[in-house]
Order: sequence, then C-alpha cells, then structure tokens
Amino acid sequence: MTWTLSTDFAAFVAAAGPAVAARPVENTSLLTAMDALERRGPTAYGPDTPFFGWWTGADGAVSGGLLCTPPRPLLLGAVPAEAVEALGSAQAVEPLPAGVDGFDVRRRDAAALAAAWGKPSRVAAEARLYRLAGLVAPHPLPEGRPLAATEAHLPLLVEWVDAFKRESGEPGRAREAALRDRVSYGGMLLWEHAGTPVSMAGFFRPVRSVSRVGPVYTPPQLRGRGYAAGVTHAVSEAAYRAGATEVVLFADLANPTSNGVYRRLGYTPVEDRVELAAL
Repeated sequence: MTWTLSTDFAAFVAAAGPAVAARPVENTSLLTAMDALERRGPTAYGPDTPFFGWWTGADGAVSGGLLCTPPRPLLLGAVPAEAVEALGSAQAVEPLPAGVDGFDVRRRDAAALAAAWGKPSRVAAEARLYRLAGLVAPHPLPEGRPLAATEAHLPLLVEWVDAFKRESGEPGRAREAALRDRVSYGGMLLWEHAGTPVSMAGFFRPVRSVSRVGPVYTPPQLRGRGYAAGVTHAVSEAAYRAGATEVVLFADLANPTSNGVYRRLGYTPVEDRVELAAL
C-alpha cells in the first residue's frame, strides 16, 4: 500500500483517473481541477509546478488521488482511511509535498491526517458540499433578470472574483484567462437590475455529468435583496442545460445566510470538508 507522487499529469490521469471519476460528486473539486489542467496546461492555476498523487492498495488497485496547485492547499479526494494516515507520514519524507502547509480534506479524514502530519495545525475553513435534489425558484423573485456574461464583462468579473477571494480567504488572484474560458461556454452569469450587474455566479463544465456552481458573489452594498438567490437559480438551470445530470456547490459554513439560500433553492447536504493549516 503506497502513495505515488509525481509532477507527471498524464501519468496521474492514467493511474488515478478511473478511481477519481467513479465518485464524481465527492471528487468534484479534483475533477474540475483536472479538467482545467488538461485544457489550459500546468500553469492553469499559477506559475508554480503542480504535483499529483495516487493511492495503490494492498490488492494493487488504485483507489483515489490528490493534487496540489500551489499556493492552494493540497486537495485530497475520497480515499480509504489507510491512505489518509499514510499521506501524513509521506508529507514528512517525500520531497514534492515538503513545502505543503495546508490540506483540503473531508471532515471525516481531518483528525487522522492532522495526527499523522505531526505538525501543530488548525481548521482554517469549513465548507459543506451540497447537491441539487430538485431546483426550487426563489420566493419572492428578486427584481431583475439573468444575463450571460461576455468578454466585455471581464474587468467586472476579475474585480468581483478578486473580492470573493479576499472575503472567503481563498489564496491567489482572479485569472483572466480562466474567466475568459468560462465565458466562452456560458459559464459565468450576472444578475442585472435596471441595466446594471448586481450579482454574479458561475458553473464549471460538466465532468462525468457533474457540474459545480461557484463562485457566487454579490457586492456588500447590494446584499439582502435576493440577487444571489436569483443568479444561483439561473446558473443551476444553465448547468443542467450544459449537460449536467448532477449540480453541486460548496458553501462556507461560517456563512449561514448562503447556506440557507442554497437549501431553499433545493440543495441538500452531501458531506463537509475542512482546510487544515499549519500553525
């Protein structure tokens, strides 16, 4: 039983791809990151070299994977319990993850990974994964209408994605190339009121028939008017039209307002994830 760590994306896809794809809801973040790296290359998330890993069990079968796109935390997919503990030990001796100071893991795996990691750590963020069980229109409907973002909206999208990242504590900056790609397939929507954009939401291309909504952002001065519910409802419909049979999203557990909005739209909890950060 072992982790194989590599900077070879093709080898990772060949080894871990089937196991990751077999659980497309739980592995939604892994799958969308893999899709971005395949489409836009190794600098899709920044200039630093990403690395990858896959877990081979005692039976010789690969049963899960991980990837790291610095400066983001190492993203661990759905893997067996023994793989979680082994990852903490490998982090201390393997060169590729030596500089990792954070992990994005399922809550059920966080305690075991923290203990095996051997470094003082804290839970830096908590998020809940939701899947759409049946889309419900917001009530009351907010004023305005959805609008597919175009390249003319790129400066606004960059500004709002940067604001979303600052507010949520997500590392890195908005990347115009990534947003241009999302605009190209209708993956960024705005909510427009009186001719002015007032909210934003996006969805990722369906991978294994699963599409993830995000980010969802409304400027602080425009909140409390239902715009986020309106644009999330519209973007969920758009994800279905793009071919998704499952639509999912993550919500920050520190934000009860957004969690309430998503539940009222028909999203139901799947599991929680946490970000472990070194002290």
